[in-house]
Amino acid sequence: MLRTVHIIGAGLSGLSAAVRLVREGWQVHVHEATKSAGGRCRSYFDSAVGLNIDNGNHLVLSGNRHAVAYARSIGTEAGLVGPERAQFHFVDLKSGKTWLLDLGDSRFPFWLFDSTRRVPDTSIGDYLALSPLVWAGTDKAIGDTIACKGTLYDRLIQPLLLAALNVDPPLGSAGLAGAIVRETLMAGGQACRPLIARDGLSAVLVEPAIDLLREKGATVNFTHELHRLEMSGGRISGLDFGSDRTTLDEGDAVVLAVPARPAAGLVPDLSSPNKFRPIVNAHFRYDPPKDMPPMMGVVGGLIEWLFAFPDRLSVTISDAERLVNVPREELARSIWRDICKAAGISNEIAEGPLPPWQIVRERRATFEATPEQHAMRPGPVTSWKNLFLAGDWTDTGLPATIEGSIRSGDRAADLVLKMP
Repeated sequence: MLRTVHIIGAGLSGLSAAVRLVREGWQVHVHEATKSAGGRCRSYFDSAVGLNIDNGNHLVLSGNRHAVAYARSIGTEAGLVGPERAQFHFVDLKSGKTWLLDLGDSRFPFWLFDSTRRVPDTSIGDYLALSPLVWAGTDKAIGDTIACKGTLYDRLIQPLLLAALNVDPPLGSAGLAGAIVRETLMAGGQACRPLIARDGLSAVLVEPAIDLLREKGATVNFTHELHRLEMSGGRISGLDFGSDRTTLDEGDAVVLAVPARPAAGLVPDLSSPNKFRPIVNAHFRYDPPKDMPPMMGVVGGLIEWLFAFPDRLSVTISDAERLVNVPREELARSIWRDICKAAGISNEIAEGPLPPWQIVRERRATFEATPEQHAMRPGPVTSWKNLFLAGDWTDTGLPATIEGSIRSGDRAADLVLKMP
């Protein structure tokens, strides 16, 4: 007899759990409150630019084991594309200086010993000064652990940690920052090759998972919002969806893979982050200049990361509270000027009519990755023996990233498989 699991939420954490469990022979039912899967990692057609765009620009690294294994399991690993080597292009808009951070393809960070591959004007000693961060506790702030100043900080550490934590780095959790450094800079170039879903997040990470689940007999139900968890005898006994309800048998399980706020409303006395930070993404329908790298770090300006897709230029700005109320066209104009400067597009085009554009402001994009908010993240186990939590806001050991989200789904699936 098949055992049944109900996955509440069809973001990447829910989908990764569902894929793992359906492959292990469980009867899987996915319930999603909205009309589409993917959560923050989804694509959609935007009429303003006339293109399919991603809700946000997301990056996977070759060393993100759970993310890469998930893509492999749904047959789309080849859809994550990037350079042969772990190379990152940077430009400083204030000075006009450009450089290439070349981490190579080794398992060991040999690049540190080659001045031509490091951040310009930095020494090995600058990198060694980061060592207190590597093993810092999650109760410590970055600003209390390392000096948040200097060339290396300005040109690499600040943009890297800002993107990973979505909070001004000095305020962020040193423990979470240390996890990022251990899994990237310290892991050598083999773990740091940047991978981008060039055909869109949904095409690579979402839709193939839905197809696989349905092929294996799972159900995926959209606009099916869970209203209440019914509890008795130390377990979840039923699911109330408002218009219908489901009774769970003794061996059934539930994986709650919804954002922090709805999870806190469903699970009594659940500790969860309650402060969040916004991210702004912008998309412009404009063919990238020839030989422009697919991704570029930008310092000294408004934008932070610039992505060159075949038919558009897209940017990401983290910790963007200061921008959420800026008039849209004013913001688009400021972003476009930075894009043109970074990409070497003429000033005439920069100051001319804007190409078709779209601004996407995610006001609650990620939890605030400070020591205080990190301490509120729950683990996957709950007080109910058949209820497990997943999501990038749970305590994955990482900030709110794709890798953390998928890791949480895999972890929840492992716990379901260990149920008696």
